[in-house]
Amino acid sequence: MFTDRAKVFIKSGDGGNGHVSFRRELYVPNGGPDGGDGGRGGDIIFQVDKGLNTLVDFRHVRKYVAGNGEEGKKKRCHGADGKDLIIKVPEGTVVKDFESGKVITDMSGENQREVILKGGKGGLGNMHFATATMQVPKYAQPGQPGQELWVQLELKVLADVGLVGFPNVGKSTLLSRVSNARPKIANYHFTTLNPHLGVVNLGDGNSFVMADIPGLIEGASEGAGLGHEFLRHIERTKILLHVVDAASVEGRDPVEDVRAIMDELSAYNPELLTLPQAIAANKLDAYYSEDGKDPLEELKKEFEPKGIPVFGISAVSGKGVEELLHYLFEVLKTVDRTPKVFEKEFEIVYAGDRNLPYTVEQAEDGVFVVEGPRIEKMLGYTNLDSEKGFDFFQKFLKQTGILADLEKAGIKEGDTVRMYGLEFDYYK
Repeated sequence: MFTDRAKVFIKSGDGGNGHVSFRRELYVPNGGPDGGDGGRGGDIIFQVDKGLNTLVDFRHVRKYVAGNGEEGKKKRCHGADGKDLIIKVPEGTVVKDFESGKVITDMSGENQREVILKGGKGGLGNMHFATATMQVPKYAQPGQPGQELWVQLELKVLADVGLVGFPNVGKSTLLSRVSNARPKIANYHFTTLNPHLGVVNLGDGNSFVMADIPGLIEGASEGAGLGHEFLRHIERTKILLHVVDAASVEGRDPVEDVRAIMDELSAYNPELLTLPQAIAANKLDAYYSEDGKDPLEELKKEFEPKGIPVFGISAVSGKGVEELLHYLFEVLKTVDRTPKVFEKEFEIVYAGDRNLPYTVEQAEDGVFVVEGPRIEKMLGYTNLDSEKGFDFFQKFLKQTGILADLEKAGIKEGDTVRMYGLEFDYYK
């Protein structure tokens, strides 16, 4: 069973407590404090494993907890750090906060490994708290607790060309003919459950990735059947290739099939229909007509005026397939083939981060300057050039109280705010 969504619980390790102890040496009756620091809790790390292509393992194990740091020891010995927990996921896995549905990270492209939850810091031993007036401190700092979170994992297939169409139109047969993929092929009246990926090699080092997106059904965009799970995969593709049964072996109308699939795509995400599209009129070798109608011409008449080319093929015999593949490759040359990566929308706030300081001051030139380690950290992972990234940035300023502090400092509409080399105009 293919699984492309999973809900799991993750928790980073607790930091070890600092230790309380005193030197006990011969001839030193009143030794000073020598309690060591606690160890750091283990991190929760997500890492891409290119050998995985489903989230099926997460159906059986739903709880992932990193190791706790050890307590500090006497003689100033540091407690051992907790063991990090590495969770391996397929490339294309999007990690979301389960409650809000916001993206924590997208394990795609260059992002092959990321620390999702940091372990708690170890507490300081009592050796750090000795002062002139308190020479025998009998207390140490407790370790910080780890972070815990329910996350939603969603796998979105990474492919250049996505094959879409109703069940039993020949998508699996086409993919097996043109690539190294070997999906199960039979005259099934139900849909394939697994999206299969194959590399199409055109020679001279030219290739692209094709995915057989499981068969859609009418009503998929409303969640009918496994609709949402399958439509999700199409968001990553660069070209949509509609595969239809031009021979109407099962009595289907190929023109109506294409229209129905387009309606489902549009209802799910209208942007999908802005992708380049083409139509593969399959099973022409099995076509027989008593009324003289030519399904290939009917498809061309309907869709080519809309800029969607139609290719007559036979996935079984290979007729027309090479021409189709070269067309798809030429189109891919004109589009950005960089995998679409979903931007971060959710910030994980650590106990130590909540108290990180920042300053709001008005410089001599009238510009309001905001600085501090938390702001610098946030700017490091936020893409301010995108609408989502800038919206996330504005919410951050409001939630942390920075906007309120700017207003207390007397900022007015149109004034400039500077943060680590970036400047913004202030508007309510």
